Amino acid sequence: MSNHQPDTIAILDFGGQYAHLIAKKVRDLGVHSIIFPGDVRAADLQHVKAVILSGGPADVTAPGAPQPDTAIFSLGLPMLGLCYGHQLLAYHLGGAAAKGKTREYGKATLRRVADASVLLAGLDAEETVWMSHFVTVTQAPAGFAVVGSTEDCPIAVMENTEKNMYGIQFHIEVTHTPRGQQILDNFITLSGVKREWQIDSYIPLLIEKIQTEAGDKKVFLLVSGGVDSTVCFVLLNKALGKERVYGLHVDTGLMRKDESKKVQEALQAIDLDNFHVVDASERFLAALAGITSPEEKRNIIGKLFLEVQREEFAKLAFNADEWLLGQGTLYPDTIESGGTKFADKIKTHHNRIPEIQAMIEQGLVIEPVADLYKDEVRRVGVELGLPEELVWRHTFPGPGLAVQQLCALEASYPENRNDVEKRLAAIITPAGLDFFILPVRSVGVQGDERTYSHAVALQGDADWKTLEDLATTITNSIPEINRAVWLLEPSRVAAESLRVEPSTLTRVRLDLHREADAIANDVLRAHGLVRELYEFPVVMLPVGLRNTKPQSTQSALSLIQNVSSQSIVLRPLYSENVMTVEFAKLPLEVVREMVEKIAALEGIDLVFYDITNKPPATVQWE
Repeated sequence: MSNHQPDTIAILDFGGQYAHLIAKKVRDLGVHSIIFPGDVRAADLQHVKAVILSGGPADVTAPGAPQPDTAIFSLGLPMLGLCYGHQLLAYHLGGAAAKGKTREYGKATLRRVADASVLLAGLDAEETVWMSHFVTVTQAPAGFAVVGSTEDCPIAVMENTEKNMYGIQFHIEVTHTPRGQQILDNFITLSGVKREWQIDSYIPLLIEKIQTEAGDKKVFLLVSGGVDSTVCFVLLNKALGKERVYGLHVDTGLMRKDESKKVQEALQAIDLDNFHVVDASERFLAALAGITSPEEKRNIIGKLFLEVQREEFAKLAFNADEWLLGQGTLYPDTIESGGTKFADKIKTHHNRIPEIQAMIEQGLVIEPVADLYKDEVRRVGVELGLPEELVWRHTFPGPGLAVQQLCALEASYPENRNDVEKRLAAIITPAGLDFFILPVRSVGVQGDERTYSHAVALQGDADWKTLEDLATTITNSIPEINRAVWLLEPSRVAAESLRVEPSTLTRVRLDLHREADAIANDVLRAHGLVRELYEFPVVMLPVGLRNTKPQSTQSALSLIQNVSSQSIVLRPLYSENVMTVEFAKLPLEVVREMVEKIAALEGIDLVFYDITNKPPATVQWE
């Protein structure tokens, strides 16, 4: 019985941001899953029982686009194509796909267009789904019936029951398609795959993985204090013993208020004393002085982490031949850094810089939770008995405030600004709102591709649904815009009154940012809303007003003397796994309390609320 191999579904990865999430959702339904490169040979899939073709960032019709071994279509295996995989089915089986007139990012309404559908069995006539695409199937292959459509996608679901093949344009694997798991469950049932995959606990598997990968080596881990690195630290200690594990926490100067002190106290509270803290803040800030590029900031931070680690390693007189570098990398970090064969690089995570990648290829890095998502890591933390405040603390990125604080030396607008404003007006004005384009850019992810575009600020009274619908329509139909925010303080400004204050990462600017972040989180905590959110980035923009408000006689933060014309963006988020997120609709009285207190800080001219989901916007602004 121990040699029995469970039925397996193969996920073919064409670079989609959610390929690994598909595999996880399959496992959640009791079926073993394995991810293969999209171009895996058909001969290597003889042992699997069904195939799922993932999404991807490419245009299926473009030269050089990732393509499967076409022999897989002759294996007779049940097959499900998602997004790019849906387009591949049409493209290779006699249908057609082309760039659509309207891009779809975010929520859409799926409508049944057939009386009966085996794939959509149990679903209502209309369902909310999550789209992220710019290519659409324009003709279904022979033998396929079109059974679902959206307003901008006539062939959103197609099925060939005779061949047991199905295509879906939207993402069923994300939580923002509420009935997506039902569709996947239907596919597994139609495939006849046995549901015999069970994992009672991740911990024995993870410990075995650590012991196998470490061999007789010791592990030196960079401990940020977040749930990922903390769970890794505990797992490593459990698997290898304290004498073979050492942790280092680096204070980069990019931390939240009192962050390093809290990290040290939290680790000591769970009897982990095989670590120390080093203050490298001056070094990080000196290296980042004058830098405005998001990618350059991330790479500098990643390299400095490595340099500091090596120097501290040498001070401890450790023998390099005996040690591996440990990291608390999660799977989304790998995906967004372009870490799978066909994936588009959305942003380089600090633990995926070239130097680290080279060490990984040499077998010098161990990443115990690299195949897991945040919710799975939290489950492991709970099973390990970690305190609730550690397991459920909000995610905070390794580069810290450096990727929550935009830097710029001058204003930036779309080249075709007048045309973009006309198209924005056609969408926003009928809703009774005004708007202006923010003169800075942020990172986004649209159709599994990285974007670096502008945000539009809406101003005026509106409810959350109106704001979300507007943000979705804007980012779907105007490629130059990948993010929308709502101006809360002041209630209205004139576009011509905006200015960009030349700003980079400095200690005084970071101190002001830290204070705003602490205010927002203190208010959230006071209202008992921390567990409601997955994450709460508080973003600073170098954008203010030409006629700034007069300084108060009582300084809210005495250290801030030379920082002016800044904005704060509140970005509270709902999510399960960070691959998709929905902006949180906090009670307005709570939001107003945050805004009032943050707006009282000297140097803050404007306060916004980010009303963009992911996609099209990333969690962080950089």
